[in-house]
Amino acid sequence: MRSRSAALVLSLALSLGGSASPSEADGTWEWPVRGARSIAAPFRAPAHEYGSGHRGMDVAVGASPDVIAPAPGVVAFRGTVVDRPLITIDHGGGLVSTWEPVSSALSPGDAVAAGDLIGTVAAGGHTARGALHVGVRLDGRYVNPLPLFGEVPRAVLLPCCEG
Repeated sequence: MRSRSAALVLSLALSLGGSASPSEADGTWEWPVRGARSIAAPFRAPAHEYGSGHRGMDVAVGASPDVIAPAPGVVAFRGTVVDRPLITIDHGGGLVSTWEPVSSALSPGDAVAAGDLIGTVAAGGHTARGALHVGVRLDGRYVNPLPLFGEVPRAVLLPCCEG
């Protein structure tokens, strides 16, 4: 059962266009790489379903190429898509995460716990060398992964009316 603070993180994240699936322990996902937390490219929601945007965030990878599972789940897919290796984890409740480019020895159906090694950062795709792309879908729709990690993006207010 989720704690009250975890429920608040989930509620706030959803209201910001993000998502959250808090871990049992502290209400947030574990950071997927070792070292300092650094976002190389933030999530940019598209204006519409087929519009341009960045449907995930790119995380800067430090000295270790290891990628860890941020939360419990089951491997749903592991393989190469176009020119990059990736792994997808189903966390339940309609929440699915995809990690690329990541080489992994895991297979679909393998269970992972938060903190388990799921693979190593590889090369390929649109992500800059030395970065890991983190994509998250909630019920099939891409959402901002940052709130999952206990961080709430800064709100940006836009003008509402011309006058």
